[in-house]
Amino acid sequence: MTTTTPTARNTVRAYHEARFGGDVAAAAAQIGEGFRFRSPFITSESPTGHLDGLDGLLGVVTGVELISELYGEAEATLVYDVHTVPAVGITQRTAEHFRLRDGRITAITLVFDSAPWQAIMAAGPGRAPAGAGAFFVRATRSASAPGGGCGTAR
Repeated sequence: MTTTTPTARNTVRAYHEARFGGDVAAAAAQIGEGFRFRSPFITSESPTGHLDGLDGLLGVVTGVELISELYGEAEATLVYDVHTVPAVGITQRTAEHFRLRDGRITAITLVFDSAPWQAIMAAGPGRAPAGAGAFFVRATRSASAPGGGCGTAR
């Protein structure tokens, strides 16, 4: 009997679609052992820690526009725009780099300009757009944690 390892494209697209669809369990199912996540706000080694506050983020996201997909045997990069509700008023250009081993994601590096989000968070949790409270509180705690502007989620 022959088994096949999912391609980088299959795994990364399944993760991306699950995450922006709000399905934390399906996104986490694409994560492998030794996982590491890093973004301007969060550093995590937990398969789900980097997804904390996802409901809050999705509460202000109106759409995700995939611009480019690049795939190798054990890595992938997605470039996309995240569009938000008018109250937030951000279209966030994002690059996301993935490392894979045995058909599972072992590392994600998320790159984006955090300045627009920092301005919103500086206004305080009570002034965050409706539905985004959990995300903004989580990101504010992470951004203010020691370690070069990134918090740790475990």
